[in-house]
Amino acid sequence: MPIWLWVLDSLGVLLLLGILAVLGLGARRRLLARGGVTFDLSVNRRQEHEPGDARGWTLGIGRYNGHELQWFRTFSFSPRPAQTFQRGHVEVAGRRKPEGSESYALHAGNVVVETRMSDGTTQSFGLSPQALTGLLAWLESSPPGREVNNVI
Repeated sequence: MPIWLWVLDSLGVLLLLGILAVLGLGARRRLLARGGVTFDLSVNRRQEHEPGDARGWTLGIGRYNGHELQWFRTFSFSPRPAQTFQRGHVEVAGRRKPEGSESYALHAGNVVVETRMSDGTTQSFGLSPQALTGLLAWLESSPPGREVNNVI
């Protein structure tokens, strides 16, 4: 068999694998959406995050599931959330517009929300203004007696 046929077969297999990967990511996104309300949510996973620094931002999908906000990486095949935030353990500390190279790491029009967790760690979210309204409503809408209205 000539070498050009091997190359052509290899390219065909790679193309097929690429198409299957894209279809798999699309199917995963649909399955996540069937499990509850989803929205684009970027998370900065670095603890020492400087405003305006694009390092650490990861694109993802947020999904409300009862008293949890589940975060899934966009480019992952895992059906499990990469991170989970409990409603009573998240406090919104402030919001701002993306600065510097940060604006290239987030979706267009996103705002950055700085949060504090109950264990003292900080977390930055990048989300649309509409999704921020939903997040604030979700944080404030706890059942009576739960003391989770942690919106500043």
